[in-house]
Amino acid sequence: METILNLPIENKIFYAVLVFSWTVYLWEAYLAYRQRRIYRLTMHVPQELGKIMDTDTFEKSRLYQLDKSNFSFWSGLYSETEGTLILLFGGIPFVWKVAGTVTARFGLGPEYEIFQSLSFLILATLFSAFTGLPWSIYNTFVIEEKHGFNQQTLGFFLKDAVKKFIVTQCILLPVTSLLLYIIKIGGDFFFIYAWLFTLAVSLVLVTIYADYIAPLFDKFTPLPEGELKEEIESMSKSISFPLTKVYVVEGSKRSSHSNAYFYGFFKNKRIVLFDTLLEDYSPLNKDGEPETDTLTEDKSKLKVRLTRLRRELGVKMLYNIEKRFRKMNSFLCFFLFAVLIGQKELFMAFGFYNSQPTLIGLMIIFQFIFSPYNEVLSFCLTVLSRRFEFQADSFARGMGRASELCSALIKLNKDNLGFPVADWLFSMWHYSHPPLLERLRALGSTKQD
Repeated sequence: METILNLPIENKIFYAVLVFSWTVYLWEAYLAYRQRRIYRLTMHVPQELGKIMDTDTFEKSRLYQLDKSNFSFWSGLYSETEGTLILLFGGIPFVWKVAGTVTARFGLGPEYEIFQSLSFLILATLFSAFTGLPWSIYNTFVIEEKHGFNQQTLGFFLKDAVKKFIVTQCILLPVTSLLLYIIKIGGDFFFIYAWLFTLAVSLVLVTIYADYIAPLFDKFTPLPEGELKEEIESMSKSISFPLTKVYVVEGSKRSSHSNAYFYGFFKNKRIVLFDTLLEDYSPLNKDGEPETDTLTEDKSKLKVRLTRLRRELGVKMLYNIEKRFRKMNSFLCFFLFAVLIGQKELFMAFGFYNSQPTLIGLMIIFQFIFSPYNEVLSFCLTVLSRRFEFQADSFARGMGRASELCSALIKLNKDNLGFPVADWLFSMWHYSHPPLLERLRALGSTKQD
């Protein structure tokens, strides 16, 4: 103990980071173990779900979630071990040195720190992409394939991965270079300008994502005129949701999982529905154009979908509170970064004895030094999110849609092979969306068929 206390401050910082990282990993592993026991031991449909979930679906979801949990354990262990080895063997200063060698070949010396930072980013993201690729391939073509969700070929998957990497670099590199430049020239109040810049970038990305970025990967088709669209527009007006457009995205070419999301800001909101969520509706026919008559669905299916969407609109409105909190938290983090960036011991702890690159400072402080704070914050946001989810369910129930929402939740759970039972501690720590059984209890599921 005395030896540890006598260590230089930079060594204490380094070992504290490692110990905390492994403590979090072991805690997560323990929670996952508790949940895996639920998957292994819960062999029969809970009595409360006996009338609404058949044994075959229950068993499929149990095995699917068990496979996912086992995969998560091994991929998490690899990730933690890889990160530890990188820190122990000086991987970060090594890549920074290589990045300096690359920029030097173009006649750019150490004084061109931003260019070296961009070179470092490219090398680091390339390394991350290559080491993560085998795990992603296994997850897609073994686990998802085994349980009937994967719709991709290996060629499509690899092409998609390359495209994602290129698009990410096209966004990441200019944004990072501008952020570093703002920090360099911002003076004593650079943290305010950096914070405002990140807010502006977030707004721009939210605005252009579905119109210019997402279509690079999937085809988006306006939802044709018909009963479904009319009901969605009417529903949006009833709760003052400023809806401007409704799209259907061809998600079925990747996976049979279903989903929906919202984007936009201020008075320009849009809804995107996955074609898998609509089942009978396919946004593309043989000629590549939508067919309106494919939307003639029976009333019960339409009610289930609209109730789910109505409920999501409710939770979207509640999440505006969380968004404001995240903005204030972002400002706090930049302020603390401004306080800590001058501490040379932080850089020395990670192998930077003769230089203090701004990008490395951002990585050290935001990723390592703020790690305890981020864990606490993440848990608090999970608790807040669960509260919002229950409130959104209550929102739908208040509109007289409890029975239909129960049906929608059961259907989505079945389609995505979600397991309805969860260990209480695992659920509390991880589930921003409460498990099915908890939500049905809160809704008073006895009324549903």
